[in-house]
Amino acid sequence: MPVVTFDYNDFISILGYEIPKKDLIDRLPMIGADFDKVEGDEISIEFFPDRPDLSSVEGVARAARAFFGFQLGLKTYTTQPSEVILTVDPSVKHIRPYVRCALVKNVNMTDELITSLMDLQEKLHFGIGRNRKKVAIGVHNYEPVKSPFTYKAVDPQTVQFVPLAKIESMNLQDILTKHEKGVSYAHLLDGFHTYPLIVDAHNNVLSFPPIINGSLTEVTPFTTEIFIDVTGTNLSAVQYALHIVTTALAERGATIYTTTIHDKDKTYISPDLTPKTKSLSIPYVNKILGTTFNGSQIDECLRKMGFEATLVSKEQIDVKIPCWRADILHEIDLIEDVAIGYGYDMFKRDTPTALTFGKKLPYQSAFDKLRLAMIGFGFNEVTTFTISNEKDEYKKLGLTVGKRVEIQNPIGEEYNCLRVSLLPSLLKILADNKHYSLPQQIFELGFVVDENNKNRYHLGGIKSSAKAHFTECKSLVEAVLHQMGIKDTKIIEKDHPAFVQGRCAAVNHKDDTEIGYFGELHPQTITNFSLEHPIIAFEIDIPTLLSH
Repeated sequence: MPVVTFDYNDFISILGYEIPKKDLIDRLPMIGADFDKVEGDEISIEFFPDRPDLSSVEGVARAARAFFGFQLGLKTYTTQPSEVILTVDPSVKHIRPYVRCALVKNVNMTDELITSLMDLQEKLHFGIGRNRKKVAIGVHNYEPVKSPFTYKAVDPQTVQFVPLAKIESMNLQDILTKHEKGVSYAHLLDGFHTYPLIVDAHNNVLSFPPIINGSLTEVTPFTTEIFIDVTGTNLSAVQYALHIVTTALAERGATIYTTTIHDKDKTYISPDLTPKTKSLSIPYVNKILGTTFNGSQIDECLRKMGFEATLVSKEQIDVKIPCWRADILHEIDLIEDVAIGYGYDMFKRDTPTALTFGKKLPYQSAFDKLRLAMIGFGFNEVTTFTISNEKDEYKKLGLTVGKRVEIQNPIGEEYNCLRVSLLPSLLKILADNKHYSLPQQIFELGFVVDENNKNRYHLGGIKSSAKAHFTECKSLVEAVLHQMGIKDTKIIEKDHPAFVQGRCAAVNHKDDTEIGYFGELHPQTITNFSLEHPIIAFEIDIPTLLSH
């Protein structure tokens, strides 16, 4: 979880009110945090990661101002228009399609602000930015550059500039191979032949997102005007990051100026600090919290958390949500803040009113028996991700892509569907551990998603050994069936592209229902998973197994 370290006196100066240090230490964790350490006036507090707006002392002071009752309700910031214009060139759309920016003036660049701003930037990069993949933030001294700005993609060999922490000019390709930041984040541009760049009216480079800024716009203790650019692959995350940074500067007395973004035939004003509105059901609040709150009581709790509520009816209120609250996605998130605003220490403790007895879930005894059998055969149990990808599930096994559950907004190509088999997951485990000695034998008892979009438990096992062969795998599968008391089965030849032809078989019940299959993996399958040695594998459908 992110740890925010600040000076108590600096915190009080931002807060604008007096709070004894003891009261601050006693009550501030009730927002959702744990104190890491307190040494004199230096305070380190660890906030829950769902609140990126609390990643700086400025954000903590804003939240504390409402929570401690000094300024209840929605905090607003006035903005002024500027003549800053940024144009988005279509060439960058396939790389990092989204950009938002802001101009902040009247900045008093103290040592505390410099430290806080750098720390906030890195925390946002790691948190909502997913290590700069979703969001990258550029903070610039505005004075040396001139609007309009252009966000475009360029040939990495044709553009040079002096990056931060360097004195010599470098082209973009050199930055990725020689600059410390370039080496760390070069993977974010893998597969692209052109790279994103932000330049001013005179073609001076401000930023090479998501890698590094130019030294021309380096922020110094004498900087009074800051230009902020935020680029990324997720528009909501980009906007939240910009709102958090700009309002943090405003908390120290700076003035926020809006900018104009031209993107194709659309024009945006950025930042847009307008709060969003979400409806909240009063009966739902009371059902979840076990309370009897009315609308005004819920409003009182929410105002302590920086919200503003309007009573619509006896059963509904509309809540205005600050533009920096990235964690409010559903009614339940607002209900959590109602509980925090009310005070967890105010809820009465109740003892259970009913006596119940626990029991194992269906099939659990069979699962335990299967695990014990596999361990007895010398296998190690593993647990892998249910989310997979088409390449592993189908193409590497030589299968045609079939019906599967796809993920609508995957974080990457590695996780774009739910798995239909355990074998790819097990083979990837072997690939990650191929530097260890042979034999290696692992199994998993987990669920896959069938063609009817239903979860089904499977048992999968693989063994990598120089002498692994079909007969050994057949003996292993028969031993599993024997341990489970399964009789009246027959083994018939099966064609499966992932296995060597003639060395793959299906286990069928006497009514011809297929229980599972096993055999020697094809050399091409082994190579596709970056493995080298012979491998035997099997997979059994547990519900079908137990039904017999």
